[in-house]
Amino acid sequence: MARATREAFGETLIELAEQGLDVVAVDADLAGSTTTAKFGVAYPDRFFDVGIAEQNMMDLAAGLSLTGKIAFTGSFAVFGTGRCYDQIRNTVAYANLNVKICPTHAGISVGPDGGSHQMLEDISLMRTLPNMRVLVPADYMSAKAALRLASKVDGPVYVRMGRQKVAEIFDEEPSLEFGGSNLLREGSDITIVSCGVMVELAMQAAQKLSKEGIEAEVIDAYSIVPFDEKTLLSSARKTKRVLTIEEHSIYGGLGSTVAEILSESEPTKLKRMGMDRIFGTSGNFEELLGHFELDVDSIVRTCKNLF
Repeated sequence: MARATREAFGETLIELAEQGLDVVAVDADLAGSTTTAKFGVAYPDRFFDVGIAEQNMMDLAAGLSLTGKIAFTGSFAVFGTGRCYDQIRNTVAYANLNVKICPTHAGISVGPDGGSHQMLEDISLMRTLPNMRVLVPADYMSAKAALRLASKVDGPVYVRMGRQKVAEIFDEEPSLEFGGSNLLREGSDITIVSCGVMVELAMQAAQKLSKEGIEAEVIDAYSIVPFDEKTLLSSARKTKRVLTIEEHSIYGGLGSTVAEILSESEPTKLKRMGMDRIFGTSGNFEELLGHFELDVDSIVRTCKNLF
Protein backbone atom coordinates (compact mmCIF):
# COMPACT_ATOMS: atom_id res chain seq x y z
CA MET A 1 0.00 0.00 0.00
CA ALA A 2 1.30 3.46 -0.92
CA ARG A 3 0.83 6.10 1.76
CA ALA A 4 2.34 9.52 2.32
CA THR A 5 4.53 10.08 5.36
CA ARG A 6 2.22 12.93 6.41
CA GLU A 7 -0.62 10.44 6.88
CA ALA A 8 1.20 9.13 9.93
CA PHE A 9 1.10 12.45 11.78
CA GLY A 10 -2.43 12.77 13.15
CA GLU A 11 -2.81 9.03 13.68
CA THR A 12 0.42 8.76 15.68
CA LEU A 13 -0.49 11.74 17.86
CA ILE A 14 -3.75 9.99 18.76
CA GLU A 15 -1.85 6.82 19.63
CA LEU A 16 0.61 8.75 21.81
CA ALA A 17 -2.25 10.41 23.68
CA GLU A 18 -3.97 7.05 24.16
CA GLN A 19 -0.73 5.74 25.65
CA GLY A 20 -0.84 8.46 28.28
CA LEU A 21 1.65 10.97 26.87
CA ASP A 22 0.75 14.61 27.47
CA VAL A 23 0.92 15.62 23.80
CA VAL A 24 -0.60 18.70 22.23
CA ALA A 25 -0.69 19.85 18.61
CA VAL A 26 -0.50 23.37 17.23
CA ASP A 27 -1.19 24.05 13.54
CA ALA A 28 -1.45 27.09 11.30
CA ASP A 29 -4.59 26.73 9.16
CA LEU A 30 -3.37 23.55 7.42
CA ALA A 31 -4.61 20.88 9.82
CA GLY A 32 -6.49 19.02 7.11
CA SER A 33 -3.40 18.69 4.93
CA THR A 34 -1.00 17.92 7.76
CA THR A 35 -3.60 15.50 9.24
CA THR A 36 -3.36 17.04 12.73
CA ALA A 37 -7.11 17.63 12.30
CA LYS A 38 -7.60 13.93 13.10
CA PHE A 39 -5.96 14.52 16.45
CA GLY A 40 -8.13 17.60 16.95
CA VAL A 41 -11.31 15.54 16.50
CA ALA A 42 -10.13 12.90 18.97
CA TYR A 43 -8.69 15.37 21.51
CA PRO A 44 -10.22 18.82 20.89
CA ASP A 45 -8.88 20.21 24.16
CA ARG A 46 -5.32 19.41 23.10
CA PHE A 47 -5.47 20.89 19.60
CA PHE A 48 -4.82 24.54 18.76
CA ASP A 49 -5.17 26.17 15.33
CA VAL A 50 -3.72 29.68 15.27
CA GLY A 51 -4.69 30.48 11.68
CA ILE A 52 -2.18 31.74 9.14
CA ALA A 53 0.33 32.81 11.80
CA GLU A 54 3.27 30.45 11.91
CA GLN A 55 5.31 32.61 14.31
CA ASN A 56 2.42 32.48 16.76
CA MET A 57 2.19 28.72 16.23
CA MET A 58 5.80 28.25 17.28
CA ASP A 59 5.56 30.61 20.25
CA LEU A 60 2.36 28.95 21.48
CA ALA A 61 4.02 25.53 21.21
CA ALA A 62 7.00 26.88 23.16
CA GLY A 63 4.71 28.17 25.90
CA LEU A 64 2.82 24.89 26.10
CA SER A 65 6.10 23.01 26.42
CA LEU A 66 6.97 25.14 29.45
CA THR A 67 3.83 23.80 31.17
CA GLY A 68 5.06 20.22 30.73
CA LYS A 69 3.35 19.42 27.43
CA ILE A 70 5.01 17.62 24.52
CA ALA A 71 4.19 20.15 21.83
CA PHE A 72 4.00 19.18 18.15
CA THR A 73 3.69 21.78 15.39
CA GLY A 74 2.31 21.24 11.90
CA SER A 75 2.08 23.43 8.76
CA PHE A 76 3.90 23.01 5.41
CA ALA A 77 7.71 22.87 5.57
CA VAL A 78 8.15 26.17 3.74
CA PHE A 79 6.06 27.94 6.37
CA GLY A 80 6.78 25.74 9.38
CA THR A 81 10.54 26.38 9.18
CA GLY A 82 11.08 29.44 6.99
CA ARG A 83 8.27 31.71 8.13
CA CYS A 84 9.02 31.16 11.81
CA TYR A 85 12.76 30.54 11.78
CA ASP A 86 13.46 33.30 14.28
CA GLN A 87 11.05 31.75 16.78
CA ILE A 88 12.55 28.29 16.23
CA ARG A 89 16.08 29.58 16.71
CA ASN A 90 15.71 32.12 19.52
CA THR A 91 12.85 30.57 21.47
CA VAL A 92 12.73 26.81 20.88
CA ALA A 93 16.34 25.82 20.15
CA TYR A 94 18.06 28.47 22.28
CA ALA A 95 16.07 27.43 25.36
CA ASN A 96 16.16 23.74 24.40
CA LEU A 97 12.37 23.50 24.71
CA ASN A 98 10.39 20.30 24.24
CA VAL A 99 8.86 21.27 20.88
CA LYS A 100 8.61 18.85 17.96
CA ILE A 101 8.66 20.64 14.61
CA CYS A 102 6.91 18.28 12.20
CA PRO A 103 5.89 19.98 8.97
CA THR A 104 4.59 18.14 5.94
CA HIS A 105 4.73 18.96 2.20
CA ALA A 106 8.54 19.23 2.05
CA GLY A 107 10.62 19.00 -1.11
CA ILE A 108 9.54 18.69 -4.74
CA SER A 109 7.00 16.02 -3.80
CA VAL A 110 4.67 18.97 -3.11
CA GLY A 111 4.30 18.89 -6.90
CA PRO A 112 1.67 21.18 -8.44
CA ASP A 113 1.91 23.73 -5.62
CA GLY A 114 5.05 24.95 -7.37
CA GLY A 115 8.42 26.38 -6.46
CA SER A 116 7.11 28.83 -3.86
CA HIS A 117 5.83 25.93 -1.74
CA GLN A 118 8.56 23.35 -2.45
CA MET A 119 10.87 23.78 0.54
CA LEU A 120 14.37 22.65 -0.42
CA GLU A 121 16.35 24.34 2.36
CA ASP A 122 14.63 23.15 5.55
CA ILE A 123 17.10 20.43 6.51
CA SER A 124 20.00 22.87 6.17
CA LEU A 125 18.16 25.40 8.36
CA MET A 126 17.39 22.85 11.06
CA ARG A 127 20.60 20.81 11.06
CA THR A 128 22.83 23.78 11.91
CA LEU A 129 20.80 24.76 14.99
CA PRO A 130 22.25 23.82 18.39
CA ASN A 131 20.06 21.35 20.35
CA MET A 132 18.09 20.33 17.23
CA ARG A 133 17.77 16.72 16.10
CA VAL A 134 16.66 16.01 12.51
CA LEU A 135 14.74 12.95 11.26
CA VAL A 136 13.66 12.27 7.66
CA PRO A 137 11.52 9.10 7.50
CA ALA A 138 11.26 7.13 4.26
CA ASP A 139 7.68 5.83 4.38
CA TYR A 140 4.49 5.75 6.43
CA MET A 141 5.69 3.19 8.98
CA SER A 142 9.03 4.89 9.52
CA ALA A 143 7.23 8.24 9.90
CA LYS A 144 5.18 6.76 12.74
CA ALA A 145 8.37 5.47 14.32
CA ALA A 146 10.10 8.85 13.89
CA LEU A 147 7.23 10.73 15.52
CA ARG A 148 7.19 8.23 18.36
CA LEU A 149 10.96 8.58 18.79
CA ALA A 150 10.63 12.38 18.86
CA SER A 151 8.11 12.15 21.70
CA LYS A 152 10.51 10.13 23.85
CA VAL A 153 13.33 12.67 24.06
CA ASP A 154 13.28 16.01 25.83
CA GLY A 155 14.16 18.92 23.56
CA PRO A 156 13.52 20.08 20.00
CA VAL A 157 13.24 17.58 17.14
CA TYR A 158 12.62 18.24 13.45
CA VAL A 159 10.67 15.53 11.58
CA ARG A 160 10.40 16.11 7.81
CA MET A 161 7.34 14.64 6.08
CA GLY A 162 5.96 14.78 2.55
CA ARG A 163 2.79 14.99 0.54
CA GLN A 164 3.52 12.30 -2.03
CA LYS A 165 2.34 8.73 -1.50
CA VAL A 166 5.31 6.34 -1.41
CA ALA A 167 5.50 2.56 -1.44
CA GLU A 168 5.94 0.75 1.85
CA ILE A 169 9.55 -0.05 2.64
CA PHE A 170 8.76 -1.39 6.10
CA ASP A 171 5.89 -3.79 6.86
CA GLU A 172 5.81 -2.62 10.46
CA GLU A 173 7.26 0.24 12.44
CA PRO A 174 11.05 -0.04 12.28
CA SER A 175 13.19 0.43 15.36
CA LEU A 176 14.65 3.92 14.96
CA GLU A 177 17.18 5.73 17.09
CA PHE A 178 18.89 9.09 16.98
CA GLY A 179 22.18 8.62 15.19
CA GLY A 180 20.98 5.48 13.47
CA SER A 181 20.36 4.39 9.88
CA ASN A 182 18.90 1.40 8.06
CA LEU A 183 21.12 -0.72 5.84
CA LEU A 184 18.43 -1.80 3.37
CA ARG A 185 20.63 -3.57 0.85
CA GLU A 186 24.19 -4.84 1.00
CA GLY A 187 26.55 -4.30 -1.92
CA SER A 188 30.23 -4.13 -2.74
CA ASP A 189 30.53 -1.68 -5.64
CA ILE A 190 28.90 1.61 -4.63
CA THR A 191 27.14 3.09 -1.61
CA ILE A 192 23.85 4.93 -2.15
CA VAL A 193 22.81 7.10 0.80
CA SER A 194 19.32 8.55 0.66
CA CYS A 195 16.55 9.82 2.90
CA GLY A 196 12.82 10.44 2.80
CA VAL A 197 10.85 9.70 -0.35
CA MET A 198 14.09 9.14 -2.31
CA VAL A 199 14.85 5.90 -0.45
CA GLU A 200 12.30 3.99 -2.55
CA LEU A 201 13.93 5.28 -5.75
CA ALA A 202 17.37 4.36 -4.45
CA MET A 203 16.21 0.78 -3.94
CA GLN A 204 14.72 0.64 -7.43
CA ALA A 205 17.95 1.96 -8.92
CA ALA A 206 19.98 -0.62 -6.98
CA GLN A 207 17.85 -3.41 -8.43
CA LYS A 208 18.42 -2.13 -11.98
CA LEU A 209 22.14 -1.80 -11.37
CA SER A 210 22.30 -5.37 -10.08
CA LYS A 211 21.00 -6.62 -13.41
CA GLU A 212 23.98 -4.93 -15.02
CA GLY A 213 26.49 -6.45 -12.61
CA ILE A 214 26.82 -3.50 -10.23
CA GLU A 215 25.94 -4.26 -6.61
CA ALA A 216 24.87 -1.15 -4.73
CA GLU A 217 24.68 -0.85 -0.96
CA VAL A 218 21.65 1.24 0.06
CA ILE A 219 21.53 3.18 3.32
CA ASP A 220 18.35 4.83 4.60
CA ALA A 221 19.87 7.79 6.46
CA TYR A 222 16.75 8.71 8.40
CA SER A 223 18.72 10.45 11.19
CA ILE A 224 20.49 13.46 9.71
CA VAL A 225 21.32 14.93 13.13
CA PRO A 226 22.95 13.09 14.80
CA PHE A 227 24.29 11.04 11.87
CA ASP A 228 25.31 7.39 11.76
CA GLU A 229 28.95 7.94 10.85
CA LYS A 230 29.98 4.37 11.66
CA THR A 231 27.70 2.77 9.04
CA LEU A 232 28.61 5.35 6.39
CA LEU A 233 32.36 5.02 6.90
CA SER A 234 32.25 1.23 6.98
CA SER A 235 30.34 1.16 3.69
CA ALA A 236 32.57 3.78 2.04
CA ARG A 237 35.70 1.82 2.94
CA LYS A 238 34.19 -1.22 1.26
CA THR A 239 32.77 0.30 -1.94
CA LYS A 240 35.11 3.29 -2.48
CA ARG A 241 32.24 5.20 -4.14
CA VAL A 242 29.36 7.10 -2.53
CA LEU A 243 26.24 8.68 -4.03
CA THR A 244 23.80 10.77 -1.99
CA ILE A 245 20.22 11.39 -3.12
CA GLU A 246 17.78 13.90 -1.64
CA GLU A 247 14.83 16.05 -2.75
CA HIS A 248 16.54 18.97 -1.04
CA SER A 249 19.40 21.31 -1.77
CA ILE A 250 22.73 19.52 -2.00
CA TYR A 251 24.06 22.32 0.21
CA GLY A 252 23.45 21.87 3.91
CA GLY A 253 21.37 18.72 3.74
CA LEU A 254 22.17 15.02 3.44
CA GLY A 255 24.81 15.49 0.74
CA SER A 256 26.69 18.08 2.75
CA THR A 257 26.52 15.94 5.88
CA VAL A 258 28.03 12.95 4.08
CA ALA A 259 30.65 15.09 2.34
CA GLU A 260 31.77 16.59 5.64
CA ILE A 261 32.10 13.20 7.32
CA LEU A 262 33.94 11.57 4.42
CA SER A 263 36.33 14.49 3.91
CA GLU A 264 37.43 14.33 7.53
CA SER A 265 37.52 10.57 8.09
CA GLU A 266 37.51 8.63 4.82
CA PRO A 267 38.15 10.64 1.62
CA THR A 268 36.01 8.88 -0.97
CA LYS A 269 34.79 9.46 -4.50
CA LEU A 270 31.46 11.23 -3.95
CA LYS A 271 28.56 12.56 -6.01
CA ARG A 272 25.59 14.45 -4.58
CA MET A 273 22.21 14.33 -6.30
CA GLY A 274 19.62 16.95 -5.36
CA MET A 275 18.84 20.57 -6.06
CA ASP A 276 21.86 22.71 -7.00
CA ARG A 277 20.98 26.30 -6.03
CA ILE A 278 17.64 26.24 -7.83
CA PHE A 279 14.00 26.56 -6.84
CA GLY A 280 11.38 23.95 -7.66
CA THR A 281 8.66 24.29 -10.25
CA SER A 282 5.09 23.11 -10.78
CA GLY A 283 4.34 19.60 -12.01
CA ASN A 284 3.38 16.18 -10.73
CA PHE A 285 6.00 14.33 -8.74
CA GLU A 286 6.99 11.93 -11.52
CA GLU A 287 7.43 14.81 -13.98
CA LEU A 288 9.56 16.72 -11.50
CA LEU A 289 11.78 13.73 -10.79
CA GLY A 290 12.57 13.55 -14.49
CA HIS A 291 12.92 17.32 -14.85
CA PHE A 292 15.44 17.56 -12.02
CA GLU A 293 17.16 14.27 -12.98
CA LEU A 294 16.25 12.49 -9.75
CA ASP A 295 14.36 9.62 -11.37
CA VAL A 296 15.55 6.00 -11.30
CA ASP A 297 17.23 6.14 -14.72
CA SER A 298 19.14 9.27 -13.71
CA ILE A 299 20.29 7.60 -10.50
CA VAL A 300 21.48 4.55 -12.44
CA ARG A 301 23.33 6.73 -14.94
CA THR A 302 24.98 8.76 -12.19
CA CYS A 303 26.11 5.61 -10.42
CA LYS A 304 27.72 4.31 -13.60
CA ASN A 305 29.54 7.61 -14.08
CA LEU A 306 31.27 7.09 -10.73
CA PHE A 307 33.12 4.06 -12.10
